[in-house]
Amino acid sequence: MTNLITLPILIPLIAGTMFIFWRKKLPFVRVGTQIITIINLIVTAVITFLVIQNGPIILETGGWVAPYGIILVGDALSLSLLLTTNVIAVAAAFYAPFSLDRGREEHYFYTFFLILIGGVSGAFLTGDIFNLFVFFEVLLMASYGMIVLGGTRQQLRESIKYVLLNLFSSILFVTTVSFLYSVTGTVNMAQLSERVGQVNQEGILTTIAILFFVVFATKGALFPLYFWMPHAYAKPPAVISALFGALLTKVGIYSILRVFTLIFNGNIDYTHTFFITLAGFTLIFGVIGAMSTNNIKLIIAYNIIPAIGFMIMGIGIFTDVSLAGSVYYLVHDMIIKGALFLLVGAIAIVAGTSDLRKISGLIKNYPLLGWLFFIATVTLAGLPPFSGFIGKLLLLKGAFENGHYVIAAIGLITSLLILVSVMRIFINGFWGVSMELPKEKRSIKPLYLPITFLLIFSVVLGIGAEWFLPHIQQIGVDLMNPSVYVDAVLKE
Repeated sequence: MTNLITLPILIPLIAGTMFIFWRKKLPFVRVGTQIITIINLIVTAVITFLVIQNGPIILETGGWVAPYGIILVGDALSLSLLLTTNVIAVAAAFYAPFSLDRGREEHYFYTFFLILIGGVSGAFLTGDIFNLFVFFEVLLMASYGMIVLGGTRQQLRESIKYVLLNLFSSILFVTTVSFLYSVTGTVNMAQLSERVGQVNQEGILTTIAILFFVVFATKGALFPLYFWMPHAYAKPPAVISALFGALLTKVGIYSILRVFTLIFNGNIDYTHTFFITLAGFTLIFGVIGAMSTNNIKLIIAYNIIPAIGFMIMGIGIFTDVSLAGSVYYLVHDMIIKGALFLLVGAIAIVAGTSDLRKISGLIKNYPLLGWLFFIATVTLAGLPPFSGFIGKLLLLKGAFENGHYVIAAIGLITSLLILVSVMRIFINGFWGVSMELPKEKRSIKPLYLPITFLLIFSVVLGIGAEWFLPHIQQIGVDLMNPSVYVDAVLKE
């Protein structure tokens, strides 16, 4: 039964590799990718149900008992994010054929896409920190291929920054893992949780913790290391932007959440105060970026940054309530950012431009697109009863209960500005005088299905909060008690 945990990794990786040989048979590859993502979603849903019912699933690959072999750990946190990843993958698989030109599709888009999903899945499920690095590299290699598809000058310019920065952070990542292994003698995260407290080398471990944070903060686009992200995510086609915005930065945040609640959780007075400070700057500068541009894709890309700030805020407050808020907001943001990138991609198709100053009156010809965007806007901003509100409510509750009034105030003000930044697209782009549409008018009816699919999940996550909240709150409790994870892996 525990071998099930390998399927969310193996299914997309094997399928993506096989599709290399059929890249010219696009109808087959398109349908095959859609079927694979649906199967992977069903498999992940089954595994998630088993974890909720029976507790974490631990796979000791090759029969090597933990902590000596490669361990896969499917606990409630990793499965929640894995299930969300596959929801986004299904939407992207159905959106891609109607938004990409044939050249991009034939140049291995679907292979890169499936390998990306496999890498993200592995990062969420791995139980040792070296394999976290390995799966980071898998997903990054896929993203390198996706970001240059099409070969436009702007894409290539942004891809250089993206690749160089990630190469540097990857070198730092594997170097830091080697330092940690030299000090503790293990890379198994459960055993690291025990040994870090036993090793009498506090200065070295503090340095290692700082290096890990720099690596994850770079990959997660945290202040001040977010400068590379907005343009790199905004230049590729919308479906690629959606995958990047929904998944890549979130793996970095998951890594911070896992490592700094499980391993480096000793001196929280210093580290987590630092997290709260960085969260405040990330909230402020992210929303300033979103307010400063008229490119609709850049507005959404910049809004990734304050969302990261909210998640780091919960980790910094470090209570079961705030951590539950970070997890809830993480799941919410993965879905809604995916939906928003798909929506602005559809807007750019019908308007023929991404410049908000040149778009107006679309509601007359595309009312469904307008109202779908409005729902996504209020969900992103955190208006009740949508999913963004539930996550922010938990975060603000944790902040007020622990006296963090400044970051709570910054969070509230930022939420208002996030609403203003995206509502500009709705007001300026959909209302006013109807613009002259491009002569070669493209139908976007096939794009409504994947967009609506994501928005349904986002709305249900808010309106049906009583179904999900107890499980998310339990994740927060478990994160505050690392022994739950350690005992499950090491069977103590």
